[in-house]
Amino acid sequence: MPFALRAFEYWLAVYRRVWRGTLASSLINPVLYLTALGVGLGKIVNRGGNSALGMPYLDFVAPGMLAAVAMQVASVESSFPVTGAIKWGRQYWAMLATPLRIADLVGGHLLYVTTRVAVSASLYLAAISAFGAVHSPLAVLGIPLCMLIGLAFAGPISALAAWAEEEVFNPLFRFGIMPMFLFSGSFFPVTRLPHGLRELAYATPLWHGVDLMRHLTLGTATLGWSALHVAYLTLWAVGGVWLARAAYRKKLVT
Repeated sequence: MPFALRAFEYWLAVYRRVWRGTLASSLINPVLYLTALGVGLGKIVNRGGNSALGMPYLDFVAPGMLAAVAMQVASVESSFPVTGAIKWGRQYWAMLATPLRIADLVGGHLLYVTTRVAVSASLYLAAISAFGAVHSPLAVLGIPLCMLIGLAFAGPISALAAWAEEEVFNPLFRFGIMPMFLFSGSFFPVTRLPHGLRELAYATPLWHGVDLMRHLTLGTATLGWSALHVAYLTLWAVGGVWLARAAYRKKLVT
């Protein structure tokens, strides 16, 4: 772990060049999304009554967007940066010339990704609290939950970045991340989807994150369902880390 912290320090040093821009977007984006969707669209949805959702639309959509931002930040930070460190800047090769090993490279980068997720999620949570969409102190658990969601995506995508010989991220974002963002329960219940697509949505890690996040902000989380969601996300995270280590090792060592 001490050597992994050295890799983590490298990514922090890189981030120092761009942190102002990402911080600004992390502050502005939630305000824009919540105003447009939670308040603007929410007025139209709420006119029909809250019986379909059981809550105001703002309360429904805000936690879903909080979970989604964890996926988006993690996906961006674990895709092109990993490819760049292998192919373009070749920073990983330089790291391996030091006492750092594959586990340190993977651990350091994923620690950086989860840190980025935690900062963005904290700002987002503050925004939805200011909009009045937080109704329970359990919402504070949304920060570690976002970190777990981020890791559930960052691990497999890091593995893909190390494994792929050609550019794969534009198709990934277009046909993977974006559909999950739209159809994993962030904006409407997945029960509205037809069978087949509904079961596919339930299988995504984002749906588990969205559902648990919504229960946390509403204060309706139960131990059994929460444990199930956490276990499923942990399975993705652990499997992703294992795949990332294997892909890094194949690309950089063997």
